Amino acid sequence: MASRTQQKSSSRSRFVLRWYAWLLLAIAAAYGLAFAMHWDDRGVLWVLERFESKAERKESVWLPDYQVVIDAKPLPGMEKDEASDLAYNRQTKTLFAVMGKNAFLVELTLQGDVLRKMPLVGWSNPEGLTVMENGLLAIVDEREHTLSIVKVDAATRELNIADFPKYDLGPSKDQNKAFEAITWDPHNQQLVLGEERPPALFTWKSDGGQTLLGDKQKLASNQLDLRNLSALAVDPRTGHLLVLSADSHLLLELDEAGKQVSFMTLLGNFNGLKDTIPRAEGMTMDEDGTLYMVSEPNLFYRFEKHQ
Repeated sequence: MASRTQQKSSSRSRFVLRWYAWLLLAIAAAYGLAFAMHWDDRGVLWVLERFESKAERKESVWLPDYQVVIDAKPLPGMEKDEASDLAYNRQTKTLFAVMGKNAFLVELTLQGDVLRKMPLVGWSNPEGLTVMENGLLAIVDEREHTLSIVKVDAATRELNIADFPKYDLGPSKDQNKAFEAITWDPHNQQLVLGEERPPALFTWKSDGGQTLLGDKQKLASNQLDLRNLSALAVDPRTGHLLVLSADSHLLLELDEAGKQVSFMTLLGNFNGLKDTIPRAEGMTMDEDGTLYMVSEPNLFYRFEKHQ
């Protein structure tokens, strides 16, 4: 009888130990996932957002107030081209998107309708795009580690890299995850560049023309708690920097001091999204604060602020 009792007790002990081990494993896995996705940081920022006053929110972009109004609209005929970045042109009131796999530039309406396509001859892997001044666009080639400043007007049908000035961006910590993002900062007359992984920010002074001044300068990036950096944009109203991460499914707002202000998750059922944005690679904002985004392979999104 005592032997049976001991056997039952031993079985229960093994069951409890096994259950405890699985529980610890599940907790460790959940913590690892949360750490990798920076959910702990998002939680802290979410709490801090609750303490922002209405006045402080008005002085920022305030991403939590944005709702999608065009959700996952396909860009026709570009399923295999991989939309890589997006830029707003204030002069033409249109958007320009760059395709990274089959290199070409495409002009879009603000509703995501295609106006024209322009082959990019000589580019290897164009990933970053921004509109500067007077019809100039800056294009970053991640594979070649170069920055080109091109001129685009209504008559442009094709662009050849040999016709434009090109700048060497130098080596990156991870050569395969190098410079991917770029945006023009008119307030400070500079280009802001982003390395994909580990996420890092740089600036390069310019007067808005095709000649860059000096060399690029690295910025403190301790607020970039993201898995990767996919795209950058400067809000023309506040000067705040928007940082997009495809791997983290996140859009982050930084003030001019580099401090986190607000964020928007790109997961389904948030901010009006029906489904998670598959891989958000490009993003821009116009002077009214409307937000535009592209995702691989060929999806277009438009967000507007709802107060």
